[in-house]
Amino acid sequence: MAAVKSPLSEAAQKVTGTALQGALIDLVDLSLYAKQAHWNLVGPRFKVVHEHLDEIVDLARQAQDDVAERAVAIGVNPDGRSGTVAQRTEIQQLEPGYLADDKVVAAVTDTLFEIIGRFRERIAATDEPDPVTQDLLIGITAELEKQHWMFQAQS
Repeated sequence: MAAVKSPLSEAAQKVTGTALQGALIDLVDLSLYAKQAHWNLVGPRFKVVHEHLDEIVDLARQAQDDVAERAVAIGVNPDGRSGTVAQRTEIQQLEPGYLADDKVVAAVTDTLFEIIGRFRERIAATDEPDPVTQDLLIGITAELEKQHWMFQAQS
């Protein structure tokens, strides 16, 4: 079986691969987190928040595919398996059961803020070793920040 040869040096590949893997974990779990909230949401702002959560899911799913494909392009195998995500996620999980819309808005706002912080660290880490990956992470971060702003404006 042929492996994908990296266009990066071994050191650059390692730093970039680590950044991409961390981003992948955040994005896979963000999509699951938002779907969990979407399914269990209740409250007077149900429809607006319910639909907005789907925007988060769509963003996270598209971004996780872009991140995973970038990893493969530089010769790194992405690991988005459920066990890996469960073991390595840094996202604070939602409570089980019905979730009040105001609490979901606050939780999603906080979660996006934390993820954005980690993405900004990855942007800094990939500045020198791989500006192409850095550009990808910048674009995803811009979208996450837009969603953070929109959720924050609802609180």
